[in-house]
Amino acid sequence: MYRIVCFLIMTLLADAICMAQGAKEKVTRFGEVTVFARRPMKEIGIQQTRFDSLALKENIALSMADVLTYNSSVFVKNYGRATLSTVAFRGTSPSHTQVTWNGMRINNPMLGMTDFSAIPSYFIDNASLLHGTSSVNETGGGLGGAVKMSTAPLNRHGFGMQYIQGVGSFKTLDEFLRINYGSGRWQLSTRAVLSTSPNDYKYRNHDKKENIYDEDMNIVGQYYPVERNRSGAFRDFHLLQEVYYNSGRGDRLGLNAWYMSSNRELSMLTTDYGDELDFDNRQREETFRGILSWNHMGHGWTMASNAGYVHTWMAYDYKRDVGNGIMAHMTRSRSLINTIYAQAEGNYYIGNKWLFTGNLSVHQHLVESRDKNVIMQDGNLGIVGYQKGRMEMAGSFSAKWQPSERLGMSVVLREEMFGTEWSPIIPAFFIDGVITRHGNIMAKASVSRNFRFPSLNDLYFLPGGNPNLRKERGWTYDLGVSFAISNGRKYSISGSANWFDSHISDWIIWLPTAKGFFSPKNIKDVHAHGVELQSKMDALLGKQWNLGINATYSWTPSINEGEPMSVADKSVGKQLPYVPEHSTSLTARLTWRQWTLLYKWCYYSERFTMSSNDISLTGKLPPYYMSNLTVEKQFAFKWADMNVKGCVNNLFNEEYQKWYGEDLIPATPSFGYLGYDTGLYFLGELCKNKKNLSHSTSEYQGIQSSFKFERISNWSGFVNQSLFILHFEPDNNIEIIIK
Repeated sequence: MYRIVCFLIMTLLADAICMAQGAKEKVTRFGEVTVFARRPMKEIGIQQTRFDSLALKENIALSMADVLTYNSSVFVKNYGRATLSTVAFRGTSPSHTQVTWNGMRINNPMLGMTDFSAIPSYFIDNASLLHGTSSVNETGGGLGGAVKMSTAPLNRHGFGMQYIQGVGSFKTLDEFLRINYGSGRWQLSTRAVLSTSPNDYKYRNHDKKENIYDEDMNIVGQYYPVERNRSGAFRDFHLLQEVYYNSGRGDRLGLNAWYMSSNRELSMLTTDYGDELDFDNRQREETFRGILSWNHMGHGWTMASNAGYVHTWMAYDYKRDVGNGIMAHMTRSRSLINTIYAQAEGNYYIGNKWLFTGNLSVHQHLVESRDKNVIMQDGNLGIVGYQKGRMEMAGSFSAKWQPSERLGMSVVLREEMFGTEWSPIIPAFFIDGVITRHGNIMAKASVSRNFRFPSLNDLYFLPGGNPNLRKERGWTYDLGVSFAISNGRKYSISGSANWFDSHISDWIIWLPTAKGFFSPKNIKDVHAHGVELQSKMDALLGKQWNLGINATYSWTPSINEGEPMSVADKSVGKQLPYVPEHSTSLTARLTWRQWTLLYKWCYYSERFTMSSNDISLTGKLPPYYMSNLTVEKQFAFKWADMNVKGCVNNLFNEEYQKWYGEDLIPATPSFGYLGYDTGLYFLGELCKNKKNLSHSTSEYQGIQSSFKFERISNWSGFVNQSLFILHFEPDNNIEIIIK
């Protein structure tokens, strides 16, 4: 499936800055300045990717999922605009990625993951990635890594306003507004984002075939039809209020309040032949996040405390036309999440060689989940779900030592409690050193232990939750080298190369059961290792010509090293399904006077759909390329600045979603559960043995069965994403072998 998107974005920046004296503020523009200073002690040995203000500005009308896609080597699994977008580090799963906003962890406690499509980059002022071991400095549970995001005051005087109007293909409208005020002590800001679209794009459906007939109605050929997606409309609204107060005596108070309202249609499977008017597949969400913060800076020490609250209401409704235009609920899901958060942190410096840090945080989750499903036997509705609360506590202590400007070491000890279960001590050790000042070559190394506790859905979801799950555990090793060279304003080049090795045990995976539903189990041992490369170049090509290039690359073998589930299990030693081994991104920027030409490109290698990496039945997801092109012109007026930006996404009309490289057996049902193989087996045995199935002796090697169910939305349901193989033993037992 592919999609063509073309956006035209017009930006109006009216910085109506009113000085106290009524004088006009004078702005002087300087070229790039390189500052040399002692590196921060907090960052000793950390493998981190920072996103500068330019990267956030270039994606100002998009989500954080787009920022991460084109500016990092992490794997961003995106189901399209305004649909679930998840982030995974180093061959792990999205639930192994921890996400913080202004210090508060915002992972959904039900699913354990974060939807980055619901985080507008317009609301983020600072963002960074903490790879592997480095995440222990911020939070536990990041077996792959952590994403750290925050807001910041503008630190400007007077009033200011910014308005952005985006107009895109498929009648897409994006509106952004920011009003701010600043004085010597106060900084106030209000931001708003509204995005709407019917999202009715055309695509070629490779899961359907249309016949070509001759004059005698004989089939002479087939083709994949071009269809229009008519069930992907969305309306997302975000509002962020910020208030900052600086006492001038080392104290700063802050308030951040973020409200989101989302109404999204969810497209049906490409194998669904029904009319789009016959169903309503919709997800709604309302979320409020609020944080109060206090920071104090003393002589040689700092203190900070935060208190926050998160309220989330989610609804999923799937309706079908049961006749005469009557829409009946097939599924009705409601979830309510309330989280109370508190954190305290202190830093104490002893000279310029020692830094001691202590942190204590508490999350109290209260979750209520209710699903109403149709009971086919009697036609009545049944309600399943759970209502649970869980307290999560975490404490950490770190000691950082920098005996010289060229050498630094750090030790971190962390311990966490989820519910009534404590994790063992989580240790981490970091070291870095400047190899040579010529080229600023620096080496880094780290090792850490980590744990991730099961999500609430893993434990209590009905049906299928497993309260006996063990926490996932892993060890990660990192080794890296970086450099930075420059020649004044003429050019600057920097880069890094990192090697990592991670072992994760008791990996949690949802498997089908004989009762007809899925249940999670600790079955996998995963070995993920590889290399991460980053490079950046800025060069002055002429008097007014500038070129900037950012590139990333990741090689990530993520291998299942667990015990075989059966003699027919061929997944051991193979790449995990849907995990690309290679990924890369490139951003090239060419500026001339007030003109900017921006090219963004990303690539993910082929992904297997079966854990055996067998492509004979399901094929594989082919390599994925995406190219975006942007042209921008700046206009400066006395009263305002205006930018006009034209964007073309998917420049080369890439078919970026194609589920299968080879055709499936046409009889495969899109939602079949053990259907094809089960039916074929029992029909065959009935033909041979009539009614006496106990005399069955034949062995049946399963051809194909239902797809692998995977969550694609916050409503906690499952949609088929892959096939799995069944093996039927002579004693009539059904052995499920996940592929």
